[in-house]
Amino acid sequence: MADSVAVKPLEAVTEPARGGGHRSTKRSRREARAAYLFLAPWFAGLLVITIGPILASLYLSFTDYSLLQEAEWIGFDNYVKMFTEDPRYINSLKVTTIYVVVSVPLQLAFALALALVLDRGLRGLAIYRSIFYLPSLLGGSVAIAILWRKVFGADGLVNALLGAFGIEGPGWVGHPDYALGTLIILHVWTFGAPMIIFLAGLRQIPSSYYEAAAVDGAGPLRQFRSITLPLLTPIIFFNLVLEIIKSFQSFTQSFIVSNGTGGPADSTLFYTLYLYLNGFRDYDMGYAAAMAWVLLLIIAGLTGVNFLASKYWVFYGDTK
Repeated sequence: MADSVAVKPLEAVTEPARGGGHRSTKRSRREARAAYLFLAPWFAGLLVITIGPILASLYLSFTDYSLLQEAEWIGFDNYVKMFTEDPRYINSLKVTTIYVVVSVPLQLAFALALALVLDRGLRGLAIYRSIFYLPSLLGGSVAIAILWRKVFGADGLVNALLGAFGIEGPGWVGHPDYALGTLIILHVWTFGAPMIIFLAGLRQIPSSYYEAAAVDGAGPLRQFRSITLPLLTPIIFFNLVLEIIKSFQSFTQSFIVSNGTGGPADSTLFYTLYLYLNGFRDYDMGYAAAMAWVLLLIIAGLTGVNFLASKYWVFYGDTK
């Protein structure tokens, strides 16, 4: 009798718990089904708009495909052609590499310098930030590229200013030695986005660090080298990775300034422009797809190298 009395309360306690757990599981399953239902359009878009074209382009990169005829499987011939039979491809890779190596450090250095100036607490800071951010919004547009071609043309604003000092300037965008330089200047001019990110990073550095350094006798240059620069390395790394990726994908500036040819003398033949010319002018879509995949591998490789190298120079708090 005592045992039966002792067991009943235990059953009374455990049974509702089991029932409650079962109801909780059913509710979780219903919520999961509802979540997947709401996510279904996104998954469909990912499959149809993103994954599908990616896999199709990978297949086409191994074919001879002209958009007008069926794709013919040719294996690695497109990839072999790039590096052994196509000097324009090698030149486009060289031009793009020079553009990235020169323009990205200059842009980041200019953006950081301006962020340091704005961080001093200027009156009307919000207005300055908006003005300086505008080039990042407009720099990749067709209108700015056309304006840039006019500014650096033979009768453009730059030569008009030089003429005021008795200097006769060349047609900058029409000269093989200077055309790429004008595009580098245009890229540096679009410094707004990294500048805003640098400014946000500067605002996160505690002022007590600078106060302690000033007490120890450190001047502005030493404070920048020992405090500002190390604590900004994560921001520098972030901007560096983003700008390298964006620079390799640059297209509009070269297309507009060179009238879609990459000239003069292929001096502005960016990688993406040559890819476009192969795919949509010459209708060699298989070769263009192969170029796109090589570009993906280049960007992925450089990004991986940056992440591996970051552990030697990027500081996160007390760790390096």
